[in-house]
Amino acid sequence: MMSWLRRRFVTGFFVLVPLIVSLVAVVWTFRTIDGITAPLYARLLGPDHVPPGLGILTTGAFILVVGVVATNVFGKKLVQRLEGYLLRVPVFRTVYAPVKQLVLAFSPDNEYGFKRVVMAHTPARGVVMGFLTKEFSMESAGKVESMVAVFVPTNHLYLGDIVICRREDAFFPDISVEEGIRVFLTGGMTLPMRLKQDNSDKVTEKS
Repeated sequence: MMSWLRRRFVTGFFVLVPLIVSLVAVVWTFRTIDGITAPLYARLLGPDHVPPGLGILTTGAFILVVGVVATNVFGKKLVQRLEGYLLRVPVFRTVYAPVKQLVLAFSPDNEYGFKRVVMAHTPARGVVMGFLTKEFSMESAGKVESMVAVFVPTNHLYLGDIVICRREDAFFPDISVEEGIRVFLTGGMTLPMRLKQDNSDKVTEKS
């Protein structure tokens, strides 16, 4: 009973924490930006002429600008330096690092994110569907084999199992990472009626 309670508690904790942190971050960002811009809009447009929803649009525009800046060379260096300073704070490091790693995992532009959708054959579980996270080689008795690491979600995408199998036992369907996420969120209902092999030789490790 204690083992069952502990496992369910840990599962619930990891389900709630990213959701709560994300919600709090969005609300805090909106309130901060709205608190700064609302007096300016009231002064420019007049207190009775500020259209509703302007704070939300301003917040969205601010996030877009941050994304544009963060994608150029200067912006990346600036963000990395700011993150380096903030990650020195123990509480901030404990919360921020795992949440950021989780969010970036779903970005195809991230070096350590989910790269492709994989259907792997395993002796114990049959065919499982997941996301390719790593390709590597394993040497045993002078023989080198190509292997893949597959993350198989088991609970709300960010909890799951790691399956290691030979690359020849992995099938890469013609499904994008975004489509794969929708498949898991819908319990498989969005799977196409026929899956095709993705024959494109995609580079999964950035040089």
